[in-house]
Amino acid sequence: MQITTNIYYGDSKDQLKLLSDNSIDLIVTSPPYADQRKNTYGGIHPDKYVNWFLPISEQLLRVLKPTGTFILNIKEKVVNGERSIYVMELIIEMRKQGWLWTEEFIWHKKNCYPGKWPNRFRDAWERLLQFNKEKKFKMYQEEVMVPMGNWANSRLKNLSATDKTRAASKAGSGFGKNISNWTNRNKAYPTNVLHLATECNNKNHSAAFPEGLPEWFIKLFTKESDTVLDPFMGSGTTLVVANRMKRNSIGIDVVSEYCEAARKQLNLAELSFFEKKVEYEKSEPEGPIAIGLPRGLQINFQRQIEI
Repeated sequence: MQITTNIYYGDSKDQLKLLSDNSIDLIVTSPPYADQRKNTYGGIHPDKYVNWFLPISEQLLRVLKPTGTFILNIKEKVVNGERSIYVMELIIEMRKQGWLWTEEFIWHKKNCYPGKWPNRFRDAWERLLQFNKEKKFKMYQEEVMVPMGNWANSRLKNLSATDKTRAASKAGSGFGKNISNWTNRNKAYPTNVLHLATECNNKNHSAAFPEGLPEWFIKLFTKESDTVLDPFMGSGTTLVVANRMKRNSIGIDVVSEYCEAARKQLNLAELSFFEKKVEYEKSEPEGPIAIGLPRGLQINFQRQIEI
């Protein structure tokens, strides 16, 4: 089995145009949030965020397979004591673009940053928005099942007659449950809340997410040899995890140091550089782009895996 990792240096809205239609199985990414990471990405004002992101999401819609999934890690910030609504506006505009907003996962940050504010508590969660092109998409729920827990040992030991039928909720909610369905099981399906600590190690990136985050979604939505894309790859966490899990991967970033950091993280024996046939800018690129790599450079990794 040959696993390939490609790193593109440049602006996502431009570099995504180099990818083929319907070629990606899973997109997992965390773009720069509005008015944050100014020293790294220049910052995007909340009022301009939707218009900035839509050309990128348009390309993501094109490259994603009809059976694929897009996971967007994003969170509104507080502006003048009030939560911004740019994420809600973005969801609405992406739906107009053709995306289906299928689900919203929550990343509970178990070691969130401490602090005190006069009108709110510390942020301990972020959004993980799931978008799809079609209502039927690939999803391997059994790959992320969790242990039942010790409660099952005592609760399922002696079942009553009620436990063996679908008993309606006494609260009148319309929901019901058959406890006997849980017998002879050692695993259950998880919730849509992921409990993961933030990345504490030095990843040479101001907002690297933990490896467990892309790993969970790669398990849920892909199989070996599928292709994973991160159009804002940062230090390359998604690519490293995908490579380890025997998935092909593609990463894009506008900061050359991050492309180099991702290359080092992958730590593969064979490395070759080649330039795509693109016209490079003669003037200085806009924003805080580090000098060193020409825009449009693609770093390609390949390795042979014995099964």
